[in-house]
Amino acid sequence: MARLHLFEFEDQAWFPDFLRDYMTAFLQFLANTTKLFKPAIPILEEALRSSASPTIIDLGSGGGGGLIWINQALKNSIPDLTIVLTDLYPNLAAFESTRAKASNIEFVTAPVDARNIPVNLVGLRTQFLSFHHFKPVDAQRILQDAVDAESPIAIFEAQERSLPSVLAMMLSPITVFLVTPFIRPFTVGRIVFTYLIPLVPLFVLWDGVVSSLRTYSVSEMKNLVAGINGSESYDWKIGRIRSGPGAILYLWGRSKND
Repeated sequence: MARLHLFEFEDQAWFPDFLRDYMTAFLQFLANTTKLFKPAIPILEEALRSSASPTIIDLGSGGGGGLIWINQALKNSIPDLTIVLTDLYPNLAAFESTRAKASNIEFVTAPVDARNIPVNLVGLRTQFLSFHHFKPVDAQRILQDAVDAESPIAIFEAQERSLPSVLAMMLSPITVFLVTPFIRPFTVGRIVFTYLIPLVPLFVLWDGVVSSLRTYSVSEMKNLVAGINGSESYDWKIGRIRSGPGAILYLWGRSKND
């Protein structure tokens, strides 16, 4: 199945912030409740131990992703862990809610472009469910920026470009309907735009299917890395981990000087 970089509503600057926030809050709830990134914990532990700082700089955080559960899982082995949430369209209400659940989680209020990270943000750069949003030239810029800064980077996707993944995404409106009453903080608007005017499940459906069609395969991620200036100065691990009925695709790179 060829990669198709169709548009996602969540990416559009004109897309209403409140709808984007409802969508990212749904993804955050699902990721934390299902422990979606449990197979990634050993990779994150190794990456943090080899990093100069026990800090995660999360890029494209959306509503915080599965970082609440990830933080709990990592604190056992990395007790001085700090997580910093960033996004090009920061959902400050979701960031505040996430920080309220864990004192070691911080966030940046200003927009942060994953292709050009401010020099003051130092640590292991991570992306969960966001790398597919970028076209190949921009995906390479993200990796190039990490290499230029000699920063470790770890990228994880929980969907694949496959028929089973696309079919699973087509069931997402049912999941939205079922879990929305349990998402916190509770808002009347989320209820209205889920059940009375069902824009949220429709947009989640579209963006979910498109996310699968946009996801880079293991071989494509290897090709992205091969095109980076100075890629030979890094150790790269790229692969696929089984996760329940699906899989986690990952790309992890660290400087050979670390």
